[in-house]
Amino acid sequence: MIRKRIGDILIARGTITAAQLEEALKDQKYSGGKVGQILVDGGYITEDQLVEAISEHLRVNKISLESLYIDPNVIALVPVVTARKYGLIPVFKFKNNLTVAMSDPLNIVAIEELKYLTKCNIRRAVATARQIEEAIDRCYSVAHSLDNVIGSYPTAGASPAPEATDEATVKDDDTPVVKLVNLIIIQAVKAGASDIHIEPDQHQLRVRYRINGVMKDEASPPKGLQAEIISRIKVSANMDLSEKRLPQDGRIVMKVDDRDVDLRISTLPTIHGEKIVIRILDRRILDLGLKNLGFSGSLLDRWRRLIQLKEGLILITGPTSSGKTTTLYSSLQEINSIEKNIITVEDPVEYSLPLINQVQVNEKAGLTFATTLRYILRQNPDIIMIGEIRDVETALMAVRSALTGHLVLSTLHTNDAPSSITRLIDMGIEKYLVASALKGVLAQRLLRTVCDNCREEYEPQSIQLKMAGFTEDEKAEFTHGAGCSKCRMTGFKGVTGIYELVGIDQVISEMIIGDASEAQIKAYAADQGYRSLFEAGRDSVISGVTCLEELLRVISITEKLPTPATPERIPVDV
Repeated sequence: MIRKRIGDILIARGTITAAQLEEALKDQKYSGGKVGQILVDGGYITEDQLVEAISEHLRVNKISLESLYIDPNVIALVPVVTARKYGLIPVFKFKNNLTVAMSDPLNIVAIEELKYLTKCNIRRAVATARQIEEAIDRCYSVAHSLDNVIGSYPTAGASPAPEATDEATVKDDDTPVVKLVNLIIIQAVKAGASDIHIEPDQHQLRVRYRINGVMKDEASPPKGLQAEIISRIKVSANMDLSEKRLPQDGRIVMKVDDRDVDLRISTLPTIHGEKIVIRILDRRILDLGLKNLGFSGSLLDRWRRLIQLKEGLILITGPTSSGKTTTLYSSLQEINSIEKNIITVEDPVEYSLPLINQVQVNEKAGLTFATTLRYILRQNPDIIMIGEIRDVETALMAVRSALTGHLVLSTLHTNDAPSSITRLIDMGIEKYLVASALKGVLAQRLLRTVCDNCREEYEPQSIQLKMAGFTEDEKAEFTHGAGCSKCRMTGFKGVTGIYELVGIDQVISEMIIGDASEAQIKAYAADQGYRSLFEAGRDSVISGVTCLEELLRVISITEKLPTPATPERIPVDV
């Protein structure tokens, strides 16, 4: 039986016209490429339409890799370098038959090499090049890739890494160390990591990624390459290569998938060598906007009204990696306009914002937060953003700026919103100044969201239900992620924020001056509609956004829900 050509199949399906096929055949004479790919590149057909035509032409199965779980033992049969070289990935093995998804099932060289490597009979399936590339990134770990990059490279006594410019992309050099560093960073960006930790131990060099707030072990490059890997990163970040006794900070701008990614580098001397943490700053988060950060409708309205005030101090609080910077930048984006003079003081400046004057703190040169704030007030600002209130001097300058007609936004490290009031007072700020300047405090945390691809209902343990305050009579459909290839078998895909907001009204101002306790302020705020972080988290669990275990992991189980005040007003000693 004569097989139809791919072009004829596409015409028969009405996907292309005969004229379009003729044009592609003319291009083929000059380029020597394949007709199908020429049609895709020309925009006449999609990759999926080409795959369907190839499937019919070769009578091989079309396979979707997007939600397919592939056994790691099957992945291990084919080296990652072979998978990338030929655009293929093994998907399952039955007895001595190995099914392989290929973007080009006619590649006889690839099939013969697979037979030699795996000692299996190869069964072909066809998938899009994009799906295969994504599956390789997802299924092959950094450790797989490191083995192929290192090869027979010596692990000791190698020459130091070459010098680089201050914004080196570490992609222009073909040395194994540069490839290693490049690979570690690219894989982290594609995995959605927020940080890369390169940690020297006594007998190994460990690489860990922080993904959705949780650390995950990824690879252990040879200990003998430790000095070269660290040197390469330091040179690329324009750090002092000879200084190994003191911490250093630097930056790298790197292109990944045709987009610029900012990398903030921090070194720390340890007993086994310098530890490096690379913070990955993805500019795409600036396009999210407040509405996509997890705020409930009513809370978002209250926050928007707060940041539109003409003067006063507004704080965002929470631990490290709780999303404070994202909320801060998104809020500035919301109120930014040509009519306003906005100045920020940051350490470091993480993202460049249009129309906003951003100042980088330099403590070595004497440019501290407090010093910068003194000079900023002479710049006629409407809005001031302080990256973090770290000391009493900065706190006092922030309060004074808020009391002299400026809107001041900043961050603190406290467990919840009401405790920020106590923190300012404990830092040495007079109660009457806090009561007059402070307009609102937003506390937040990040929760991992359940993967939609492997979401399933489950019954939490009774002790977990009790810890979260669920009663036996309370009906709720709990869901969690079972784990799949899309979420790297974690059950989670992405993060969302949970928030609590305390607006400082006249009564709370009087309570601050009257030395009311945090519990009294919480109780009054609860009467006015305040909902704690734990309550916001419970809502996310009930709605299926996250699971109960994740809520209990992020929020301390010792935290109590606010007790509403009695009908009688809490006494305030003014």
